[in-house]
Amino acid sequence: MALAAMVVGSMVGAGIFSLPSIFARNTGPVGGMVAWAIAGTGMLTLAMVFQFLSRRRPDLDAGIFAYAKAGFGLYLGFLAALGYWTAACLGNVSYFVIFKGTLGAVLPFFGDGDTVAAVGVSSILLWSTHFAILRGIRQAAGMNTVVTIAKIVPIAIFIAFAAYAVDLDVLRANIAEGLDVEGQGSLFEQVRNTMLVTVFVFLGVEGASVYSRYAKRREDVAIATIVGFLLVLALLVLVTMLSYGVLPRAELAALRNPSMAGVLRAIAGPWGSMLVSVGLMVSVAGAYLAWILLAAEVLRAAAGAGIMPSFLSRENRHGVPAAALWLSNGIVQLFLIVTLFTEDTFVLLKNMASSMSLIPYFFVAAFGLMLTWRGETYDGWTRRRRIELGLAAVATVYAAGLVYAGGFRYFVLSCVIYAPGTILFLISRREQRGNIFAPYEWPILLLVLVSCGIGVWAISTGNTAF
Repeated sequence: MALAAMVVGSMVGAGIFSLPSIFARNTGPVGGMVAWAIAGTGMLTLAMVFQFLSRRRPDLDAGIFAYAKAGFGLYLGFLAALGYWTAACLGNVSYFVIFKGTLGAVLPFFGDGDTVAAVGVSSILLWSTHFAILRGIRQAAGMNTVVTIAKIVPIAIFIAFAAYAVDLDVLRANIAEGLDVEGQGSLFEQVRNTMLVTVFVFLGVEGASVYSRYAKRREDVAIATIVGFLLVLALLVLVTMLSYGVLPRAELAALRNPSMAGVLRAIAGPWGSMLVSVGLMVSVAGAYLAWILLAAEVLRAAAGAGIMPSFLSRENRHGVPAAALWLSNGIVQLFLIVTLFTEDTFVLLKNMASSMSLIPYFFVAAFGLMLTWRGETYDGWTRRRRIELGLAAVATVYAAGLVYAGGFRYFVLSCVIYAPGTILFLISRREQRGNIFAPYEWPILLLVLVSCGIGVWAISTGNTAF
């Protein structure tokens, strides 16, 4: 149950509470269903790849980056770990932003969550949680289970009220309008524009895999991953699609975040908005707890595997990777300060977190495909091997499609983080006195550095056309 709660707690954060307006700005009910069908199928196959990899390669018990390292070498394994860790940190910043943005509806000095007052209060919450986690990972995981259950309740209430209030005339009008959303192009373009949104709300599907070393039974990791994913997928689809039957698309698109609160307010009055706002705060607290644990665990495991500096693997007397936790929360604090100088902060953080996670997800799927194609751990071309080969192939195509949907802009911005982050890899290689880069890794490094240069130039000149 704790492993399943890590999956649900990691995935259900701030994103689900903003889905009605985010989807309405990009597409209508038809495009929404197509997007969820693609995303649901793709992420389900990816979740099942995590499932069979946890069974066939139990030695790779650190989760997402371990598969990239085992299949494609040290540097790509490092980039997968760095990308996943950065996505976790960015996600945590987005939780603080939307948390304070929700309070901003009542307390104007919080604004949209990116004012000096909002950053100050967020910093206090950040470090209060930090010192609580230092007392023990298992205690924090127990807290996460309780919080996960608590935050599902208001979402379930929203779904029940929205289902009861669906107006078929409104739904039909949204379907007709949604096929030609102004400024969003064809149905294909509408679906493409929503793909990064679906990635963001699915982040965390690998939560049980990352914590597999704590599982009493290895098979529990696979079960928790699938059960957690299916539950969250059902919640995401219902919240999005039922909202199209309550308000016209234009009104949905104009709702302030968390837009779920605006939908329930239209159905049940002010108390509905208050219920969703409280639910969001509980949800964000739980998601933050799950993700800061995941971020610290990834750094610890990567250091243990020799692709991060060894000091990040140090644990305190409670078994908590204290150095990794300090670095993770330090980066979150830095990003919180940066939010004072950005516009539309939540959307930027959401897209950046999604983009940083794309490469790690792609390598997991590709490793599963490589394992099944080569027949490692299999006894001939059995039926199970053919099924798992098909799952890995679909997951690889889906992950590659996400990289394409993300576009060149976010790949370049990711490299602005990958390039300086490579310093950590250089430190770890120096500690082990080994060759820094394999011959095939030098072109990869060059691509990262060139892309970083383009990103820095674009940021410094204010050029977003690239």
